[in-house]
Amino acid sequence: MLEIDGMELSPVVDLPDVVHVHDFTAPPCNSGQCEAEFSIGRYDEERRGMYESELFAGNRFIHVGIDIGAPAGTPVKSFADGAVYSYGVNSADGDYGPTIITQHNFNGAEVWALYGHLSRSSLDDLAVGDALRSGQRMAWLGGQHENGGWPPHLHFQLSLQEPDGFDLPGVVSRRDRATALKTYPDPRIVLGKLY
Repeated sequence: MLEIDGMELSPVVDLPDVVHVHDFTAPPCNSGQCEAEFSIGRYDEERRGMYESELFAGNRFIHVGIDIGAPAGTPVKSFADGAVYSYGVNSADGDYGPTIITQHNFNGAEVWALYGHLSRSSLDDLAVGDALRSGQRMAWLGGQHENGGWPPHLHFQLSLQEPDGFDLPGVVSRRDRATALKTYPDPRIVLGKLY
């Protein structure tokens, strides 16, 4: 557990002591990097050539969340006390698939967290406003057939701006980078030092 200002924060995925940290700025899957069972995809990383579907319009490639790679079915936990803000399926090719956004209060400031690439069953019996406790299992990672077409991983992203629905831009253009990094801060501030 990580503690910030008296709040206990939980890891969102239980990871082993050693995980692979991807370098998606390099050619895809060089040195077998895509074969690690548990892995981390970095924040504020240029990922040219990864986002080719229409959704990204060819110019969005700077990642503004953290990816946590793990097997499909791995439990996903709430990083802090909070509530379910919204949920649904972002179904475009290459999108998040099943997604949950949670809302949290840090010393009077609101922050939202997006959990993307989940299993469809993660949305069963969920309701807006459901209370969440730090460390509570709230979802499972989805398989490629249901999570937007990606190898199993969690896209975790913070937002200081209230989301509209159950979506946030997980990658942005170079032109929007400076504003995006202010709006979507580095998730390591609540997840701890992952790399």
